[in-house]
Amino acid sequence: MTDLSTTYLGLSLKNPLVPSSGPLTSSFDTLRRLEDAGAAAVVLPSVFEEALIHEQEMMYRFLDHQDIGHHEADTFLPEPANYSSHLDKMLALICQCKQSLEIPVIGSLNGISPSGWIDCAQDMAEAGCDALELNLYSIAADASKSAADVENELLDVVSQLRTEVTLPLTVKISSQFSSPAHFAKQLEQRGTQGLVCFNRFYQPDIDLETLNLNPTLHLSSPIESLLRIRWIALLRGQLSTSLAATGGFHDYQEVLKALLAGADVVYLCSTLIKQGPQALPHLLNAMTTWMTEKEYVSVAQLKGSLSFQHAISPSIYERANYLDVMDSYTPSKGVQV
Repeated sequence: MTDLSTTYLGLSLKNPLVPSSGPLTSSFDTLRRLEDAGAAAVVLPSVFEEALIHEQEMMYRFLDHQDIGHHEADTFLPEPANYSSHLDKMLALICQCKQSLEIPVIGSLNGISPSGWIDCAQDMAEAGCDALELNLYSIAADASKSAADVENELLDVVSQLRTEVTLPLTVKISSQFSSPAHFAKQLEQRGTQGLVCFNRFYQPDIDLETLNLNPTLHLSSPIESLLRIRWIALLRGQLSTSLAATGGFHDYQEVLKALLAGADVVYLCSTLIKQGPQALPHLLNAMTTWMTEKEYVSVAQLKGSLSFQHAISPSIYERANYLDVMDSYTPSKGVQV
């Protein structure tokens, strides 16, 4: 019988499929359905420090300063007795998950200040999370900051969190660092147990009619998985931390490629949004069929067998195949080059 089990952040998982932070992991009912469908663990939606600050400011404005200069109106809006903040709701969801689900629950944080990261992390740890994911989602647009400045700020956050929280920490990073491998190694040295490759930055769009900037959300496409697969193959032999692949994993083929490259788990989001929890058993069945045909008895056997360290032609992961790819291109019929 094919053994799909794997290990991630020191957690024993029944298979490598992990629903990632997103709309489907915000509802307990859906989380239960994901578990029933075969999810090995779940990553809850990110807690954004900016959202918590904005929420606090709105409460301060409308409750503490409701008199607007008229003292007789200072109790016009009584404070709600059972008000729950976004963080309160997330902590309640964590507690509910730990009471009812058998699979590990991973909390996700996206902070903007060291104190914000630490306070939220401690609250989520106390609520019962099995691990924490630090979502280092930021755009380095300040020309006065060097690449080293940006990296050191993030590394300092990780170091401070490591001293305050004992839970396993994994860090979700962008591919846009000058040297992702070097930064990943520094994260490992600061005490992280995992790395998630990679963040997807949602790009603003320009409305040509109104000339407004509009936030846009586009689901991932399978072609995006190739960047993740390549970097995981390059990192596998250089890190001892767990590796998770995320972004563009829609079918069993992409999942298997990530595992062969060296991923311990594969995060799923867009395919679950499109198909719902029922996508999970289809993926697991297809993976099992392929592994049986190729005579793999376990995920542990195939994991990392095509990483840079073990591939027959490892240079293809680097620059060596660039000219071959360009020379092999054939223009569309009827197009003159």
